[in-house]
Amino acid sequence: MESGKHKIFVKCGTDTVVPVYLETDWTVLDLKEAVASKLCMKTEEIRIIFAGKELHDKIKLQDCDVGEQSIIHAIPQKKNLLNLTVEAKCPLNQIPFCSNECEENDARPNLKKSHFFVYCNDPCISLCPGKLRVRCSTCKEATLIVHQDPSCWEDVLVAKRISGTCQADNCDGSDAEFFFKCANHISSPNERAVALYLIKNNFKNVPCIACTGESATVLVFPCEDGHVICLDCFQLYCTTRLNERRFIQDEIIGYSIDCPAGCPDSLIKEPHHFKILGEDQYSRYQRFGAEECLLQAGGVLCPQPGCGAGLLPDPECKKITCSQMGGGGCGFVFCRNCMQGYHVGPCETSEVSEGANGISYAINDERASTSKWDEDSKKVIKVTTKPCPKCRTPTERDGGCMHMVCTRSQCGFHWCWICQEEWTRDCMGNHWFG
Repeated sequence: MESGKHKIFVKCGTDTVVPVYLETDWTVLDLKEAVASKLCMKTEEIRIIFAGKELHDKIKLQDCDVGEQSIIHAIPQKKNLLNLTVEAKCPLNQIPFCSNECEENDARPNLKKSHFFVYCNDPCISLCPGKLRVRCSTCKEATLIVHQDPSCWEDVLVAKRISGTCQADNCDGSDAEFFFKCANHISSPNERAVALYLIKNNFKNVPCIACTGESATVLVFPCEDGHVICLDCFQLYCTTRLNERRFIQDEIIGYSIDCPAGCPDSLIKEPHHFKILGEDQYSRYQRFGAEECLLQAGGVLCPQPGCGAGLLPDPECKKITCSQMGGGGCGFVFCRNCMQGYHVGPCETSEVSEGANGISYAINDERASTSKWDEDSKKVIKVTTKPCPKCRTPTERDGGCMHMVCTRSQCGFHWCWICQEEWTRDCMGNHWFG
């Protein structure tokens, strides 16, 4: 690779991919000229689409979050093209996407303001910052221009919440499909990462419900109060509950865990959050979940040490032989009622000690009351207005995304609620709505 340049790929239709080495000061117009010379087209005949928006000629590519080996779509200019979005005239990074979770007072100026986290299975195998991307749900190409910006997690996670117009030939797609990529490494075109939407940067400085410390990155439980727990305490909490076999088997969600304060409707729905426990603990989580599902279906686990095979005998059967299909069982014959070796006559009673591992995990009310992510927390006072970076007009955000547009006449400046600078594609990738 040449010094001072990085390589991207410009996709033209379904079969043509043009490699381009970007100069650091290139604009979109420079990119069009480079592509046009290779495709024997005129510059004015080409439109550039990236991350759900059409890019204007004067936009600098370094402001658009175009990383190494990014894929940008170039499509022929269409006659009588309708102006689909206002943002088509400004950098796509000038698009808002946020919830009421960002505060002005951040004591960590060097902290990377990425509001999206993913679990990268390969090669990072860890929790990583994520990049938000969008494509057409029909043709799966990134040639869709969105009609509006996503403003909450539901817009991204739930299908057909955001509409758009696909610019690819022979495609009438009208629904946006959002996905995430790991921001820590160069990803392949088809690579995807699962969004861990309960993990957030703790810009509010809310204390952990367990240790009361203030960590930079926390997990916010989906309960009404949004109780906060640091990642170290979350790992300890989950490991302890696994040891006690106190995870909850839900018919819809599956094997999960609720808020340590005992809040209703607080089960974690995305199981990939448990991957941050580490490979060994996540394997236990999966195995225990499968066993719990079997038990609730009327099955039993072989009590023989070293076996633990899952069995589904007839409900009336008392004498059970551990013989799995294919001969994988250990052959142990046991009584269904007392789980001891099979016997004739009544089962012998035995006392079962409680709390065998001696570990408990309890949260008191005082900690729970000070570890809430909600806007009424006594520790955090919501900043309702911020000045426009250009004209200093006070602007209030009552929800929606982070992309702000100044409403003052003769201004109309596009800016980021978090960075308080001009909205860029980097803002869109890092904290479009969160």
